[in-house]
Amino acid sequence: MVCRDRTRGEAARDEIKSQSKNESVDLMVADLSLLASVRSLAAEFGAKYSKLDVLINNAAVVLSSRTVTPEGFEQMFATNYLGGFLLTRLLIPYLEAARPSRIINVTAPSTTRPNLDDLQEERKFSSLGAFGASKAAELLFTYSLARRLGGRGITANAYHPGIMKTNLNRTAPTPIRLVAGVMNRLAGATPEWASEGLVQFATSVQFADTNGQLIHGGKAMTAPFIGDRDLQDSLWKASCSLSREFRKQSDRLSEERPRPDFSLFIVIAWTNPVSSVAVPSPHMTEF
Repeated sequence: MVCRDRTRGEAARDEIKSQSKNESVDLMVADLSLLASVRSLAAEFGAKYSKLDVLINNAAVVLSSRTVTPEGFEQMFATNYLGGFLLTRLLIPYLEAARPSRIINVTAPSTTRPNLDDLQEERKFSSLGAFGASKAAELLFTYSLARRLGGRGITANAYHPGIMKTNLNRTAPTPIRLVAGVMNRLAGATPEWASEGLVQFATSVQFADTNGQLIHGGKAMTAPFIGDRDLQDSLWKASCSLSREFRKQSDRLSEERPRPDFSLFIVIAWTNPVSSVAVPSPHMTEF
């Protein structure tokens, strides 16, 4: 499991160990909004494990004002989308080593079209618009990935948990916090309930051949932009270009250290740590 905050991550890891009676729960600490941290995380995976069965990208943040990371990216774009985009591509060789394997991006059916000419919201920023665009970017990435991985034994899908009672909106603008609070009280599901559906989607044979879909409540739902290949490919190219700007020459896996060969779930979480599984190959390259 991967968390940004070590203290909260350790607490979540210990709870998982206690409830599952399984001591094989590994915690790694990384900031998904920083591409340098993402690369270090992928290298750490590679030093420990040899394959990846399931990757669940579940990082998200909502901010009231435009915030820029030390690397120059708008915070929501970097956290909610670009970090997971890069990490997933770095882990493709490990997913191939575990085929059949699965990639799941936790997102929402956003209809906010990303502005390819202003992905960082520099010209005109809206908290709700930037968040919606980052969620739509995850969908577009999922569709592109599913097409590119077709026939390689790896499926890529998006998962919409629905309205949940979490603290995700604690840093959102006041109007969004108020509306979200009411919706959470009236119709919000508990994180435990939502997690059950996600675990089923990640492990059940029912979804073994599902690919390139947005799943909610165990069924495929109408997905925004699913047929817009031009937009999908344009965002992919732009994201590759942005992530390459921060590529480090030292990001290569060592072949010298022995790595255990057992299944893991890698769940990337920003606000709510969740359990996970991972595994890699001799050299880490971007897919």
